[in-house]
Amino acid sequence: MNKVLSAAELQPAQPPVVQIAAPAKKRRKPWLTLAAVIAIGAAGWYGVEWWQAGRFLVSTDDAYVGGNVTPLAPRVAGHIDQILVEDNQHVAAGQLIIRIDDRPFKAALEHAQASVQQQQSALDNLRAQISLQNSVIEQAVADLEAKSAAATFTAQDAKRYEVLATTRAGTQQDAQRSLAADGQAKATVAASRAGLAAAKQQLDVLNTQIAEATAAVAAAKADVDTAELDLGFTEIRSPIEGVVGNRLAQVGTYVSPGSYLLTIVPASGLWVDANFKEDQLRNMTDGQAATVYTDIAPDAPLKGHVTSLGPATGAIFSVIPPQNATGNFTKIVQRVPVRIAIDQDQTQKVALRPGLSTVVTVDTASH
Repeated sequence: MNKVLSAAELQPAQPPVVQIAAPAKKRRKPWLTLAAVIAIGAAGWYGVEWWQAGRFLVSTDDAYVGGNVTPLAPRVAGHIDQILVEDNQHVAAGQLIIRIDDRPFKAALEHAQASVQQQQSALDNLRAQISLQNSVIEQAVADLEAKSAAATFTAQDAKRYEVLATTRAGTQQDAQRSLAADGQAKATVAASRAGLAAAKQQLDVLNTQIAEATAAVAAAKADVDTAELDLGFTEIRSPIEGVVGNRLAQVGTYVSPGSYLLTIVPASGLWVDANFKEDQLRNMTDGQAATVYTDIAPDAPLKGHVTSLGPATGAIFSVIPPQNATGNFTKIVQRVPVRIAIDQDQTQKVALRPGLSTVVTVDTASH
């Protein structure tokens, strides 16, 4: 028997209602907030620091340590007799480094000294001749005076005999004899006067020879000085304190003036040549503080200061300077060398060597 369904039962079944809970608000993580605060603070601190100091700092890594590296060369030719140093050895200023065989130079010095003695003897001989010639002149003067007096007497005597002969108080023969004696006396005076003049001319010749001999003595003494210098040049000494490097000299090698022997690298007085871009030089002047960072000791920055700015860019001093007047042109930022001196109290912090790479920062607001 079929059951009759009611209207309520004939309604379609309703699906069950599912209650969905409202989503809860996400809780902010405290560490994110803290990180944001720190980041903002750091950015603000960096901005203030840059505004106050960082914007005045200019840096370059195109910088190298420099120094007065001194190559040594002989000043005289000869064979190397001794080498008294080794590579990388520290030497003091004035220390003997190389000795060239000095025997030829000693012989040359002795020869020059003998030449001085010879020239001096010749000079002394001429001085003695001058003294003798002065005596000859004095004798000639006395002889001239005596003969002049005798000539005066004979002249007067001739006049007397002439008067006597005219008045017939004397003979004509006596007058002629006195006249001849007068002529002979005058000739004797003339000869004596000529002898005096010749003696004086000989004195002039001797004085000229004295001047020549004096010059010869001076030249011989100059030869002695030159020989002494050459002998001294056989000892090659270090002009500065430093370290020996790149030694090419060998014992027994024949060297000529100017030939390379070795190099002395200075132990102090080093500097840094920093090549800054031209747009970094706007506010850079001498005396500004600089900080030097070296690859050899990156954790030990060195304090220094700007001593000078180069008078031209590095390209100007190159072997072939740039010529931009023809062809296509591409602008290239130029660099100018800036000399940085290391402060004295910083030199012991790092063992600097010429040629080392550095990074230089200059504070353009420090001066």
